[in-house]
Amino acid sequence: MAGPVAPISPLHMREQLSAALSRVATGDEAALKAVYDLTSMKLMGICIRILKERDEAEDVLQDVYVSVWARADSFDRDRSSPITWLATIARNRAIDRLRSRRIPAEALDQAAQVPDDKPDAFTCVTEAEERKRLRDCLARLEAPHREAIRSAFFDGLAYSHLALRDNVPLGTMKSWIRRGLLQLKGCLSP
Repeated sequence: MAGPVAPISPLHMREQLSAALSRVATGDEAALKAVYDLTSMKLMGICIRILKERDEAEDVLQDVYVSVWARADSFDRDRSSPITWLATIARNRAIDRLRSRRIPAEALDQAAQVPDDKPDAFTCVTEAEERKRLRDCLARLEAPHREAIRSAFFDGLAYSHLALRDNVPLGTMKSWIRRGLLQLKGCLSP
């Protein structure tokens, strides 16, 4: 039985998408499928938020990937992230569909303001780097301090429970956590 699949880092995802888009530009159909598999859920969400109708959003999503096939050579990884480029195409196609319905101008203005509730690439990379720094700093702590901090702050266990679990006085447990937190603060400080 296979173990859990490790999450893909935002930076790795960006590189994977950029590489796939480069291959799409050369006519690689498998690369287009890879782009679709990696992005269709997000782009479908954009289309549905703007159009409010799933059937119409599915039609627009198909148009988006036809456009990606035709225009992949215009993607410039130095100007934008691949997901931003793709999301812009999806948003523009959905707005074009609204216009074709002769929707009042205020609805189009609202569509233009649809926020993307996902963090941007910079935020994802920054958060991933901060998590790695925290893991690295935690790894430097003595084992009892590290495990006490993990159990107290990540698992929500009370200090008294930890003291009983580790068969140490409550004051010792509090000292381990306090010393560990001070070491973490020093490690995480710029």
